Amino acid sequence: MSAQIVDGKSLSLDIQREVAEGVSSLNERGVAPRLAVVIAGDDPASHIYVRNKERACERCGILSTRIDMPSTSNLEEMIGVVEQLNSDPSIHGILVQSPAPDGVDELAIASSILPQKDVDGFHPVNLGRLVQGETQGLLPCTPSGVMYILESSDVRLEGSRAVIIGRSRIVGMPMALMLAQRGSDATVTIAHSRTKEIESVCSEADILVAAVGSAHMIGPQWVKPGAFVIDVGISRVEDGLAGDVAPEVSEIAGWMTPVPGGVGPMTIAMLMKNTLKAAESQTG
Repeated sequence: MSAQIVDGKSLSLDIQREVAEGVSSLNERGVAPRLAVVIAGDDPASHIYVRNKERACERCGILSTRIDMPSTSNLEEMIGVVEQLNSDPSIHGILVQSPAPDGVDELAIASSILPQKDVDGFHPVNLGRLVQGETQGLLPCTPSGVMYILESSDVRLEGSRAVIIGRSRIVGMPMALMLAQRGSDATVTIAHSRTKEIESVCSEADILVAAVGSAHMIGPQWVKPGAFVIDVGISRVEDGLAGDVAPEVSEIAGWMTPVPGGVGPMTIAMLMKNTLKAAESQTG
């Protein structure tokens, strides 16, 4: 068996073309959707991510504003910038790039963004709506991208067993909620560093989502033959980038997302979709 490799780049461009059409419709009404990205410090990976987001904005016709802050910025200074963007009616979406400077509480920053401008989907209000079963709002981008990948394939979600490795508020927890929602109806297990016999738990999954950030942690013995394996993790290794899933898993899985070129482009596409949605909701 050889897994079908999911082309995240192609799916991402499809979404961005749809977003561009929506942006064009808003432009005709005199509305220019704008995303503001705040980045503090000189982390090379963060600057690459931000540039990729700027390029996606260009493709979609979304205006992009970038605010660079020093690595010495504190929580008060960063929240001050966010509050200025909150009060600017020309800004429809706000994103603060992770990681924040040392000692700065990222949850406090996420909570300071107006929920209607929170295009990352991390504000407690937006996460709370997801808990209540509302899936039409501003949802976390990476889990949304994973759901789009699954829904675009032939995989059956209803009644499937899904295992998510990782319990972060950014990926693991919202991913579990989305898969368990009415309409998706998967039976979800969240595995983590304290899970007993984790390899055995994962090997029973029809859908396996790895979101740990540990290079090639998931080997073939973790994977059920024919499973849909989603690799969210990304790590820097000697010869480039690596996901959480070892390449040999492709001999066992039915579907598999590559790293790079899988979930990453989908995350950016869903950010563009959220920015359009935020602009539409703020301008009637």
